[in-house]
Amino acid sequence: MKINIFDMRLIFFLFCGIFIGLYLSWPGLLIPKNWKCFNDIITKSTEDKISLRAAMEISPSYVLKRKNRKIASKIRVVADACFR
Repeated sequence: MKINIFDMRLIFFLFCGIFIGLYLSWPGLLIPKNWKCFNDIITKSTEDKISLRAAMEISPSYVLKRKNRKIASKIRVVADACFR
């Protein structure tokens, strides 16, 4: 299987686009202290001890729409609490 220059550029721009998009959404993504916050919230939520910071980050529309409890939605709420 031969990979040509066009395929390599496409993969490069795809990864750059994903990285830039994540960085613009969550600028604190590269700071280790924020990852500790993310891990703490995940561990405390399994023990049913949610931090006040995470509770305050939840939007009212998320609380009112109870059917919107997919895993991606939960990760978004926790990531917004720690990485912004």
